[in-house]
Amino acid sequence: QVQLVESGGGLVQAGGSLRLSCAASGSLFTMYTMGWYRQTPGKERELVASITGGGHPFYEDPMKGRCTISRDNAKTTVFLQMNSLKPEDTAIYYCNTRPPTERYWGQGTQVTVSS
Repeated sequence: QVQLVESGGGLVQAGGSLRLSCAASGSLFTMYTMGWYRQTPGKERELVASITGGGHPFYEDPMKGRCTISRDNAKTTVFLQMNSLKPEDTAIYYCNTRPPTERYWGQGTQVTVSS
């Protein structure tokens, strides 16, 4: 029923920027708190940032001050603007509800930051 499709990842040099998009299906999208998560091989997924249905953002320490989460409820899309990227930001980035809903996990989008 619900599908989340991430896009916007790619290869970028350290210090560069990327803007990720999450296109969501579902008629109740505007009611959900949504989050961006990331995962590297051998590690658990971690929350990067989240945003309430009303547009209030929350940021976790790994990228706090270097990213901005936003949403366009009319387009049912959530964005993550990432700046000053570091090699340790290399991961697959996913969107999901917060807390995450297991069946909503998609393929994610790969972000690779080179030194």
